[in-house]
Amino acid sequence: MPKRSPHTSQPASTPTEHPRALGAVRLSNLTEVTTSPGRQRACIQQCTDRLGFTLIAEAADLGVSARKMSPFERPSLSPWLQRPDEYDAIVWSHVDRAVRSVAHLSELVEWGRRHATTLVFVMPEERQPLVVTPQADSDAIRRCMNLAYAAEQEARALSARLTSAHEALRATGRYGGGLAPFGYKKAPHSSGVGWCLAPDPETVTVVRAIVDDVHSGLSLVAIAHRLEAAGVLVPRDRHAQLHGRPTGGRRHGRDFDRFRWTAGSLSKILRTPTLMGHRVHRGKTVRDSEGSPVLIGPPLLTEEEFQALQDILNARSNGTHPKRRETSLLIGVAHCAGCSGRMYFSTRKSYAYGDYACRASARGTTCPAPAAIRASWLDEYAVSRYREAFAVDGEVTRERLLRDGVRVTVAKGRSGGGPERLAGPDTSRLTFTVGPRP
Repeated sequence: MPKRSPHTSQPASTPTEHPRALGAVRLSNLTEVTTSPGRQRACIQQCTDRLGFTLIAEAADLGVSARKMSPFERPSLSPWLQRPDEYDAIVWSHVDRAVRSVAHLSELVEWGRRHATTLVFVMPEERQPLVVTPQADSDAIRRCMNLAYAAEQEARALSARLTSAHEALRATGRYGGGLAPFGYKKAPHSSGVGWCLAPDPETVTVVRAIVDDVHSGLSLVAIAHRLEAAGVLVPRDRHAQLHGRPTGGRRHGRDFDRFRWTAGSLSKILRTPTLMGHRVHRGKTVRDSEGSPVLIGPPLLTEEEFQALQDILNARSNGTHPKRRETSLLIGVAHCAGCSGRMYFSTRKSYAYGDYACRASARGTTCPAPAAIRASWLDEYAVSRYREAFAVDGEVTRERLLRDGVRVTVAKGRSGGGPERLAGPDTSRLTFTVGPRP
């Protein structure tokens, strides 16, 4: 029977109507010449027509790896999986467009059973689509698992080949593709085979200006604001511009016309040995058999200039820091009242404790009233209120708080000190709420 939608008082469909289908399209690497999304859509449309389904919408995840990201983590498909009452089936052109992992497929099949949703894989090379209903027998599920296993093995083999190819490119100083380091752009290799990196005149001057600003004493946050005000593109957007693609994209569930500079992105640029023209892998200089750096392009800074820059950055970061926790209790739970953004655990130099603080500046935005509060105080407050609300005595974990929709909002406190400020949190600036579970 078709499912009822929780969003209307009327049935979403009746027995005489066609079942509603959601089309799901996915592609790991999107290029200007690829025709795969169009072919996937054609397969899905033909299959839904053949099965008597009504195609109501599409979830398109282009540029998303199925090996690295499960269906429940993908930007477009994930929100649909949280609203299963809006459709009766999901249709993919092939199993490997849905998953490249047996574990991910098992999770997806279990989700389909739990929400009475049919999973359809068109399989264009075969005469019949593979249909996994909520009541599917073991044979259909076993066939799906075999296909998922084959896709998983294929992905591993491809990854191994790419790893080997990139190792060879690293050893010869060739550019293997991807985001070019800031200050560089792709150029033909001097051997006439393949590519290397050459200074990008427009961003080389920006790199030099950033280095000069650091030497003058400006903080990375101040430099990031200066770059934003000047309209300088971040490395990702500059790379897109050089290749004739639109800037911006999707990050943390939000769409941006262009990305913003942050202190973190600046630190990555200033810390990488690529500034000396070195080939870098996992943050370290690649060296040849004699121990010399493998060069991928002309240096933007000399070794002496690079080391002087590192000395300044290291001097700024010195201090006594409290031990960071693996995962702070209230990440995703604590929010700033000023901007509604998440608060994150931050250390305090020369203090044995840390704070939860608004990180709007790190996201490249400005909060009108950034909040901060001692982490141990807010943890204790949240746990106490949670136990009162849910009448539990056991351990309270971050997973439990998120599962039960807990949200703690912190307003900005007053300036100044005093003995009363050391007694504990001012609960008048704290709000504890319980929303719908995810």
